[in-house]
Amino acid sequence: MTVIDVTEDTFEAEVIERSRTTPVVVDFWADWCGPCRQLSPILESVAGRHEGEVVLAKIDTDANPRLAQAFGVQGIPAVKAIADGKVVDEFVGVQPPAAVERFFDALVPSEAEALVQEGDEQSLRRALELEPGRADAAVPLARRLLDRGERDEAAALLAPVVGNFQADGLTARLRVEDALDELPAELARSLREAFAALDAGETERSLDLLIGALPEADGLRDDLRQIVVGELDALGPADPLARDARRRLASALY
Repeated sequence: MTVIDVTEDTFEAEVIERSRTTPVVVDFWADWCGPCRQLSPILESVAGRHEGEVVLAKIDTDANPRLAQAFGVQGIPAVKAIADGKVVDEFVGVQPPAAVERFFDALVPSEAEALVQEGDEQSLRRALELEPGRADAAVPLARRLLDRGERDEAAALLAPVVGNFQADGLTARLRVEDALDELPAELARSLREAFAALDAGETERSLDLLIGALPEADGLRDDLRQIVVGELDALGPADPLARDARRRLASALY
């Protein structure tokens, strides 16, 4: 079902709940609206090409004024894309077919995105074949390779990734590990212990050791900073451990 007519009574089920599994493009229109009649066949044509991927829902604003008001519709045609129960994109007025096509395309995962969501090693490798340098594929795959000791391949996967804290952190770790034998014995011992703790899932202990090593790590301070920042990024901004470690990292650096 590519196109459905929605009312105030059916909106929750047909749009909000449906959008949790399939993106829904909502067309707010009215019978008297000339631009609406121009846009409607374009929307329906594009929706037909995305059968099974996106659903087009049409809402008559005259018959369903409360829905139009709830979504702040001030001019029609107004088109809103809803995914997981929320508006994620929108436009107002007639758009050319190419622009409408791009609007729909943005709601559908690319092949590489779908492969990343699969998450297994084969899928991650295929995603990187399609889009080299894709961080959300390169980082988890590089972590798996590092766990197996395949350092050179991990480094090669990370090299094209730009602007990603976790990728930068893993690359910095490789540099530090390559330099361990040249470091003072106590510093090298502490860093080896930190990396072993990280690999064992003991993130808090690893961060303690890495941040604690900063004052003695001349020439490696920025690499250690990148390692810590990468792990904090993996934890996420809301994690209490990450908040505390950021504060201690700033104190150690500045």
